Amino acid sequence: MMKMPLRKISPLTKIINNSLIDLPTPSNISVMWNFGSLLGLCLGIQIITGIFLAMHYCPNIEMAFNSVAHICRDINYGWLIRTLHANGASFFFICLYIHIGRGMYYSSYNLMETWMIGVTIFFVVMGTAFLGYVLPWGQMSFWGATVITNLLSAIPYLGTSIVQWVWGGFAVDNATLTRFFSFHFLFPFI
Repeated sequence: MMKMPLRKISPLTKIINNSLIDLPTPSNISVMWNFGSLLGLCLGIQIITGIFLAMHYCPNIEMAFNSVAHICRDINYGWLIRTLHANGASFFFICLYIHIGRGMYYSSYNLMETWMIGVTIFFVVMGTAFLGYVLPWGQMSFWGATVITNLLSAIPYLGTSIVQWVWGGFAVDNATLTRFFSFHFLFPFI
């Protein structure tokens, strides 16, 4: 009688075995198919580092920049957490563009439902990145928040009202920063 490996007997290890070890994939799969997994890894790192950064960040226009400086200077390995979060976002986008490029190369856009879900996720990721860019509240991020949100004013009739609604007033201010921080924190969980 042939002995079965433990990974195929136990119900718990059988799940891991079927999804990682004996994964039924075609033999002609290439390295380009790794980027979906790398995106998952990047997203996990972004969420973990983001939670630790959120523990010390203060979404107030008077204290936001100083809280980022505090994270880098006074928190144990805060500089590393912030660097991992910022550069992890860049690596996330590199993997994302390669993932999209692979989908275009293999004509995945013909799978309309799957492709449109991916496009929606891409727009949410772009929005999340923009909201995160604004959070340090330095001169460039303030300018970015003003310019990008002002693009909404190009919408006929409703544009100005939408911009004021997004800003929470007549200019980019504390309400804007608080909203952007809240949405930047929540969007990855969608």
